[in-house]
This record gives sequence, C-alpha cells and structure tokens, in this order.
Amino acid sequence: MKLEDFNNIDFKNAGNLPLPVKAVLLLGLLVLLIGAGYWFIWNPAAAELEGARAKEGELRKVFLDKKRQSINLEAYKEQMVEIERTFGALLKQLPDKSQMDGLLTDINQAGLARGLEFELFKPGKEVIGDFYAEMPIQIKVVGSYHDLGAFATDVSKLSRIVTLNDLVVSTAAAKGKGGNEPADVSRLVMEAVAKTYRYLDAGEIAAKREAELQAKKGAKNTKAPKK
Repeated sequence: MKLEDFNNIDFKNAGNLPLPVKAVLLLGLLVLLIGAGYWFIWNPAAAELEGARAKEGELRKVFLDKKRQSINLEAYKEQMVEIERTFGALLKQLPDKSQMDGLLTDINQAGLARGLEFELFKPGKEVIGDFYAEMPIQIKVVGSYHDLGAFATDVSKLSRIVTLNDLVVSTAAAKGKGGNEPADVSRLVMEAVAKTYRYLDAGEIAAKREAELQAKKGAKNTKAPKK
C-alpha cells in the first residue's frame, strides 16, 4: 500500500479499492463515528448521570434526616410540651397591664415591711419589647445594712419578675442644720433602678406591629428617588 493509493481514491468504485486501503478507510470511519458518539451522545449522558448521582445524594441525605426526625418524633413532642410548660410558667411571672399597679404596691410594701424609708419611688416610661414591656422604677430608700439586704432578697422572691439595677449604697446624710452632726453610719442610703416587666396584650402587639410596618413604609418612601 502506497500513499498514491489514497490520492486517487474513487468512492464510486469503492468496492474495487485495494484491501489495505479499505481497511484504513474503515478504521478512519470507525474513529470518526466513535468521536461523534462521544461528543454528541456519551458526553451529555455522562454529565446527566453525574447530575443524577448528585441529586440522589441530596435526596438520600433528606431521607435520612426525615427518618431521624421521625424516629425522634415522640421525644420532640415531649420536648415541645416541656418548652410550652416552661414558657407558660415564665409568662405567668409577667403581669398584664391591669396588674402593674398591684406589683408596684408589692415592691413598696416589701420596703416598708423591712422598716425602710422611701425618699424616692418614681416609675419611669415603659420600654416596649417584642412581647413584653419593661418599666424602670427609680427608688431611693434609707435603712440599716441588714434591712436593705433583706429588702433586696424580698424583691427577688416576689411572684413577679423584678430586678434591681445600678445599685449605689452610701451612708446617710449628716443631721442637723448645715449638716453639723455626723452622719449616722448605721443607716445607709440605697439608690437603684428596679425593673419590672409585663406582657403586652393582643391589641398592644397588633399596634406595635402596625407602627413598625408604617415605619418601614415611611423609610422606603424616604429612600425612593424623586422623579
């Protein structure tokens, strides 16, 4: 077989070509068919297969997660019941709006019961949270060290949540005109901010959400470019 045999190929008389030339032509055609099959058929199918395998892995993971959750479903239900019970107990420690006056009276009575003198008891402006409101109360009481400590303990044991913050304790002021007499070291002055909390009723929560919605709309309108 010579190179000249390929230069003078007459495909109309392909049946009369020498056997070696036929073999080479058939081999080339086979290579061409394999290349076309790889590019147009096998390669896209391989990519699709790889995607299917990845999808299978994701679905298998989701299945195992769901299976694990279904196995632990009863434990999750018990946990949810316990969370609801705990939340309910905490919620009961928050008075509603109608009970706030009674709670303020309880704090005042806790101090009076320990023989303390109130020089200041001033409820402040409420701070609204997600589902509760915080009320700060500025207090200033005078009494002995042990009575002040007992008062703080009594406040912590109230059925409602009350915390004492920003505590400042100092000796009582000097007595007499011009403060001539020495200060009574047995009596101390405690200044603090008592914070108590109440839960918001449905109407207050709805009003709060409406106000937040209106604030967002106002912010969007402010940022909108003028035409």
